[in-house]
Parts: sequence; structure tokens; C-alpha cells
Amino acid sequence: MRGTPSPFPERIELTGEGLVLRDWTEADLAAMPDLFDHPDIAYWTPIASPFDEAAAHARLDRDRQLRAEGKTILLAITVDGRAPLGEVMLRCASKGAEIGYVVGPAHRGQGLAVRAVRVMAAYAFEELGVGQVILELEAENAASVAVATKAGFRLLDVPLVEGDEKGRPFVLQTWGLLPAL
Repeated sequence: MRGTPSPFPERIELTGEGLVLRDWTEADLAAMPDLFDHPDIAYWTPIASPFDEAAAHARLDRDRQLRAEGKTILLAITVDGRAPLGEVMLRCASKGAEIGYVVGPAHRGQGLAVRAVRVMAAYAFEELGVGQVILELEAENAASVAVATKAGFRLLDVPLVEGDEKGRPFVLQTWGLLPAL
């Protein structure tokens, strides 16, 4: 939307739940392939596969473009503001905001996704004033269903989202979270 300012600041750092969610930087490019080049990530997400140095550069460029357009932010999940362990995404939508996430295989089992989703949802409610945050995920993705449940999301009674990504058909359920009263 030309002429409409981005709802996102130029730089973002969110803290909470023992995490620091921060902007990706050029210093993270070397770490990104270890986080994103994995069969599970290739299967369940739209992230490029194989994920190599060129894909890392393209993802960083795309992150900056989407933020400037006011559509999406991609933040590195860290525990201390330094080494990235995964990524959390927030996309503005007409009905609220959508969150997505991925945790590098070496960093799973620490509750990083659940905590990152809760921190990002709080940002969406408190700073952007959205009325609802959603997750769209495949019912067969047990790990993501567990994240949604643990983060307080509920399966919504809305039509399924069908599509095709990387030559694979998918059907997504929509999970929602409302702001705390």
C-alpha cells in the first residue's frame, strides 16, 4: 500500500518468557542454513529448500522488503539476543494477525516455539491493537498442534485453507487466540 506507513518500526526487539526476539542481521546469515535446511522444515513450511547461503541472503532481503511494505515481520528467536535458534513471523491480516514459527532442529524440545508465539501474540495485541491472532497449520503436524494448544490457541470453526506449496497439496486448520481481558 503506497502512502500507508508500515505499522512496524524499523528495528524491533521483543523480550519475554526468557526470550529475546530480534531482527535478523547479516551476522546471522551463516547460522541460517543450520536452522532452516532440514526435511521437516522443507515439508511443513514454505521456506526454501535446500536452504543454503543464497537462500539466507534472499530471506534477509525478503524480510526487509515485507517489513517496509508493512505486511510482515520475521524475527530471530534467541535466549540472549545473540545466536538465533529459530524464527517467528507476524503477518498483518484483515481479521487480525497471523503468526508462524520454526525452530532449528538442534534447538527443539525447549518450548521455544510456544514462548515465541506468546511473546509475538502479546506484541500484536498490545502494540498493533489486533483483535485476534491466528495460526494456520496442518492437522497432521503434531508438533505445531502441540504449540498451538500450549500457547492457548483454540481450533476455530472456519473453512479449511487449501493450497499447494512446493508441489505438495496442503489443508490448513485455523487456530485463534483472543486478547486477555
